Amino acid sequence: MKNFSLTYFLLFISITVFSQSSNYWKTLSDVEIKIKPDKTQKYEVEYPEFGEKVKAIDNTEIHLSGYIVPLKELTGHKYFVLSAYPFNMCFFCGAAGPETVIEVYSKEEIDFTSDKITIKGKLKLNYDDPDHLMYMLNDAYLIE
Repeated sequence: MKNFSLTYFLLFISITVFSQSSNYWKTLSDVEIKIKPDKTQKYEVEYPEFGEKVKAIDNTEIHLSGYIVPLKELTGHKYFVLSAYPFNMCFFCGAAGPETVIEVYSKEEIDFTSDKITIKGKLKLNYDDPDHLMYMLNDAYLIE
């Protein structure tokens, strides 16, 4: 019985740790979008208000699985958008929210693929620059 309890406990802990570390898209959903005037006070712009879960992982290394949304021709990329969903369902097609995409700045070129990939990099929250997405992943590299 003692071995069963220990085995069950270790299994539960490993599943919990794995699910938390591999599902950062869920954590990134802890954000609200607020409309505020831009710096010139001429236009209204959407700004993120990040929740505590997201703030806790700012400037830390995370990994995400998703789909490349190329920003230029379909060649190798050091800068692209990663979407939690395939292109036909992603934020840019109107089927998902802005919390489901992240700007990626990779160390080396990552070849375009329509298959799901997993990358790792340092998360940077964008609080107030409307020219960029609210999430950025710097020094990213391909895991699989």
